[in-house]
Amino acid sequence: MSALDDHSADVFVRHRGLLFSIAYEITGSVADTEDVLQDSYLRWARVDPATVDDPRAYAAQIVTRQALNALRAAQRRREDYVGPWLPEPLLAMPDGTDSVELAESVSMAMLLVLETLGPTERAVFVLREVFGFGYREISETVGRTEQSVRQIAHRARAHVQTRRRRFTPASDETTRIVGEFFTAVTTGDLDTLVTMLAPDAVYVADGGGRATAARVPIHGGRTLARLFAGMIRKPLPDMTIEAAEVNGLPGTLVFSAGRLDLVFAFGIDDGLVTTVYAIRNPDKLAHLHRDAHLTRDAHGRP
Repeated sequence: MSALDDHSADVFVRHRGLLFSIAYEITGSVADTEDVLQDSYLRWARVDPATVDDPRAYAAQIVTRQALNALRAAQRRREDYVGPWLPEPLLAMPDGTDSVELAESVSMAMLLVLETLGPTERAVFVLREVFGFGYREISETVGRTEQSVRQIAHRARAHVQTRRRRFTPASDETTRIVGEFFTAVTTGDLDTLVTMLAPDAVYVADGGGRATAARVPIHGGRTLARLFAGMIRKPLPDMTIEAAEVNGLPGTLVFSAGRLDLVFAFGIDDGLVTTVYAIRNPDKLAHLHRDAHLTRDAHGRP
């Protein structure tokens, strides 16, 4: 391996957590993120290190631009998507004192809010609000003036603040609640399910036309209680359920005959289940046998 190859690999290894996080939060897709990182690495490998003052910022710039290209292409595909679209699930979150902030930034609710932003707005919001990049760095990345970036960041921040939902990260308590919820599911305890679901709870399922799933969100705690109680009446073949952390939320993995069939993530507020996200599109579950860790460096930055 040449010195240039050593340089390229070292930068991408040291900052992979940051680069993965940027690409994932812009695209909402693990598969697209991995393609972005591969393409960005090849582009970075052609750069003379002597011309780069800040390798971390430069690599982030390359990844952001490639992620924006991937997002724009994906948005055209999503116009024909069957049923609700949900991000590809992540099962690993970092340890650390600021991990709650990072967990919220990749939560299902936040990523769905980011879907309502334009591509440039989304990139600016992610780089500024999540990862703390300076306006000058961002302006060079997205090809806008620094003043324009400040305005975009202000609009994007206001847009997200009015739409973001309260975030309760996975914890021992929320994991216990989800465990009790599925105990009620497997025993067919409809009354307990009703008491555990918020009256205005929402169920959002993503089958993408590739697996059976509700094609519109389902509303109402009692309706959701009957939906889950029906799982035990018509269970998947050889169904097993395992607890997991999904995009920073308490969740479960549902296996059928040893094959991952369904991933749930639960939004919980004041001890009640408020939102259930169900990902069943097999294309979005294919990556889950690999680790997709989000990490921060020793200084608490991505």
